[in-house]
Amino acid sequence: MLRFLDFIFSLLGSILLLPLGIVLYLIGLFDTGSPLFLQKRVGKYQKPFTLIKFRTMHKDTASVATHLANKHAVTRYGAFLRRTKLDELPQLLNVLKGDMSLVGPRPNLFNQAQLIEEREKRGVYNYLPGITGLSQINEIDMSTPVALAEKDAEMLSQLNISNYFKYIFQTISGKGQGDRIKT
Repeated sequence: MLRFLDFIFSLLGSILLLPLGIVLYLIGLFDTGSPLFLQKRVGKYQKPFTLIKFRTMHKDTASVATHLANKHAVTRYGAFLRRTKLDELPQLLNVLKGDMSLVGPRPNLFNQAQLIEEREKRGVYNYLPGITGLSQINEIDMSTPVALAEKDAEMLSQLNISNYFKYIFQTISGKGQGDRIKT
């Protein structure tokens, strides 16, 4: 049932938000010359998939977890996208493809060994990664791998239609910040 909701909402969101996406893309062309950011991430059963986001950092920025990134790598436009969470908009395509869900644990990089180990122990990789979830609305990010894996497992054990909508609405209303660049 949740996959059906993912598909319907991501399809509707993609169609309705297409004009906004085009505008953001065009502004991104002027900002970095390369408005889309594509990165291999760990998916369900630890299979790789390509995450799609709007680029918020300069093109030559090292590929590290957000909490390890240099705050000066973020462009002014990128800071706006991050603050408004609009950088996540292209991930609706990942949801349409079936690589992600709207709700689930945020997909990590393959070089985050401790997080992979902690999530593997708790069965987190038996589920699709998501755009938002319990960790994001509680401001638990990838800088605390054990706490993140525990919260992800808690969310997945209690994930039902009611919580699915609750996490989405809390995210839309501005609760939580997700992964932040540490200053």
